[in-house]
Amino acid sequence: MLKKILMAVLIIFVLIQFIRPEKNEAGNVLQANAIQNEFTVPSEIENIFETSCNNCHSNHTNYPWYSNIQPVAWWLDSHIKDGKKDFNMDEFLSYDQKKQDHKMEEVIEMIEKKEMPLNSYTWLHREADITDEQRAALISWAKDVRRQINYKPFTAINNPLYK
Repeated sequence: MLKKILMAVLIIFVLIQFIRPEKNEAGNVLQANAIQNEFTVPSEIENIFETSCNNCHSNHTNYPWYSNIQPVAWWLDSHIKDGKKDFNMDEFLSYDQKKQDHKMEEVIEMIEKKEMPLNSYTWLHREADITDEQRAALISWAKDVRRQINYKPFTAINNPLYK
């Protein structure tokens, strides 16, 4: 009986390998609505994005080898979709002015509370953990972006009521 159960589990494991989620790979080109197209992102911040943020908060993920194994790929896909839904740096300029401000406010809050990057991510990707100095730099940058967002004149271009 145990042999039949193990065989069934093995067959199911092999079969689910053919059910793969779509990969988050827009390429390494700057996206049209990327935050960098309107706001200055210093190289120090860009480096933090590369190592700690982009895999879940952009349109391009660098997938590790284990992302090809189900059900791990489904779990990763779920995290990536959640991350992009909460904050997507490659879609930032598609948000209206109020949403941009709110998203940057959330970034500041998540960094201050040390909720980002996720522990489950840094556990597997030690290089993604950020120092207190990096946290301070990210928070300072995000606050500066908020000031720039709130300084924008109220126009039909950034007012969703005129769209």
